[in-house]
Amino acid sequence: MSIIAEIKNRRAIRDYAERDVEDEKINTLLDAATWAPNDRMREPWSFYVIKGEAKKRYEILASEYLQERFPTKPHLVESSLKVLKTTPVHIVAAADIVPGDEEATRDNEYAVCCAIHSMWLAARELGLGFVWRTRGVGLVGDHRMYDFIGSPENKKIIGNLFIGYPDDQAIIKLPARTPYQQKTIWL
Repeated sequence: MSIIAEIKNRRAIRDYAERDVEDEKINTLLDAATWAPNDRMREPWSFYVIKGEAKKRYEILASEYLQERFPTKPHLVESSLKVLKTTPVHIVAAADIVPGDEEATRDNEYAVCCAIHSMWLAARELGLGFVWRTRGVGLVGDHRMYDFIGSPENKKIIGNLFIGYPDDQAIIKLPARTPYQQKTIWL
């Protein structure tokens, strides 16, 4: 399949089969990420793989967070926790903060976004489902996630990546896209 076709066929997969993701495939995703474009070859990314016992600890943390954040929405908490429990592996992606240099820091965030997208496309090739979470169950902006990954200094979490083998029974929606012509101005 062509690269353009792969980009157009990329989907956020949220439902996973009860099957572990092999470390070899996780390593392939991480390797793909490191080939993303980045300003001045700073390679400003760090990745934190959550599986096994760490995943169980993360589920407890996420449950506490969701119940605290959405006390009047038990169905939302329940559905979020279900997704969390059926996701075999998470990878938290963080960008380097350059103290005193907001522009370099912002460039680093963009580079990590590119790295995440590279992983997403590689996941398709490996037969894996992938979704990039930033809010809610992803805990991206919450201090507890920073604590969970070891409180790294000068890091900004960009995403929590949920990865697994797609559930064959899940319905994957094909979203309509606004034609680029409606979003483009030629100068």
